[in-house]
Amino acid sequence: MSKKVVLAFSGGLDTSYSAVYLAKEMGLEVYAALASTGGFSEAELAEIERRARALGVKEYTVLDVAHKYYNDSIRYMVYGNVLKNGAYPISVSSERISQATAVAEYAKQIGADYLCHGSTGAGNDQVRFDMIFNIVAPDIKVIALIREKRLTREEEIAYLRSHGVDFDFKKAEYSINQGVWGTSVGGKETLTSSETLPEKAYPSQMTATEPRRVTLSFEKGEISAIDGVKYDDKIKAIQDLQAIAAPYAIGRGMHVGDTIIGIKGRVGFEAAAPILIIKAHHMLEKHTLTKWQLFWKDQISQFYGNWLHEGQYYDPVMRDMEAMLETSQRMVSGDVIIDLYPYRYVVVGVESEHDLMSNKFGAYGEVMSDWSSTDVEGFGKIFGLQNVIWHKINEQ
Repeated sequence: MSKKVVLAFSGGLDTSYSAVYLAKEMGLEVYAALASTGGFSEAELAEIERRARALGVKEYTVLDVAHKYYNDSIRYMVYGNVLKNGAYPISVSSERISQATAVAEYAKQIGADYLCHGSTGAGNDQVRFDMIFNIVAPDIKVIALIREKRLTREEEIAYLRSHGVDFDFKKAEYSINQGVWGTSVGGKETLTSSETLPEKAYPSQMTATEPRRVTLSFEKGEISAIDGVKYDDKIKAIQDLQAIAAPYAIGRGMHVGDTIIGIKGRVGFEAAAPILIIKAHHMLEKHTLTKWQLFWKDQISQFYGNWLHEGQYYDPVMRDMEAMLETSQRMVSGDVIIDLYPYRYVVVGVESEHDLMSNKFGAYGEVMSDWSSTDVEGFGKIFGLQNVIWHKINEQ
C-alpha cells in the first residue's frame, strides 16, 4: 500500500512540480490541500482545483481557514496597530501560520506519512512551514523538494513537460502573492535598494477619481460597520472595504526588513483595507486610551508583530501578549471618519462616547475646567522638583 503525503498546494510551479514528482518518482499518494484564508476569488479557486486534478493527485481539498485566521491573527494585529518597520501590515506572511496549521491538522486527520511544502531555500516561508509542521504534527516527516533539490524554474518546467503537463508557467514580470490582509509584489525593482515599483506592477489600478468619505465603526477594537452597514462577518467587512478603497490606489508601499534567515529583504505591497483599518483604529485609540496604555501597547505590539512575522505563533508568550492587547480594547469603540482621494487618504476624526478629549475637563491650550491656576503652578513645581534638586547639587 502506497504511503500518503499531504502537499500544501497553491497551483503554482513549485507545488505543481512537487505533486508530480511525489507521485511519479517517490510512489506516494498525493493529497493536495489548499488552505484558503479569504484571498482567492471563486474563479481562482476553481482554476487551482482544475490544475490539481490535471496533475493526477489522489485527492484535492480546500481548507477554509479565513475566519480562524481572523480570530487567531488579524484582530490582534489590529489591536496592536501592527505595521512591521512602520510600513508593512504583515500581509501574506501572517497567513502562512493559519495555512500551515490547517494543512498539518489535515495530514494528521487522514493519517499521512509525509507533509510537503513548495518553499525554496532562500526565503522566509520554508522556516514558517517547517516550524509549524514540526509543532502541530511532530511525527510526520517533512519534505521540501524545491529546497532539497535546489531546482531552477527551467528545470521544473522541463520535468513537468516531460510528464505531459504544460500549464502556462511563463515567468511573470512580477511575482504577486494575494491575501485578504494585503498583497505583496516582487520584481526586478525590489531586488535593488534604489528603485520603486512602477504603476503597472500593482494588481489594483487607480480608477476612482472623485473624493469619497467613508466611516468605519469599531466595537471593542474590532471593525463592526462600514458607513453604517453592520458586519458580523469580519472577513466580509475587510473584503468590502478593500473593494471601496483599492480603486483609489491607496495602501501601497515598499517594505524593507530583516528576513528570518538573516538577509535583508525588500518587497512592494498594496493593502488598502488593512492600512485604513489600522490607521482608523489607531486614531480611535489615541482618543480613548490613556498615555500609558498607548505606551505599553506600542512596546508589546512591535515585538508581537515581529514574532508573528517570523512564524513564532505557538510561542506561549504570544498568548500573554494577546491577553494584554485584548483587555486594552474595552473602551475602543466609536466611529472614525476617513476621506479617500486618489493615492492618499485623510483620517478626519472620531466620534466616541469614550473620547477622553471631552471638553468637560477643559480644552487644550484654551480653557481650564476642573483645576485652578494655583493648582497648575503647584503641579509645575512638584513635577520638575527632582530635576531642580539635581541641577542645584551638581551645578558646578
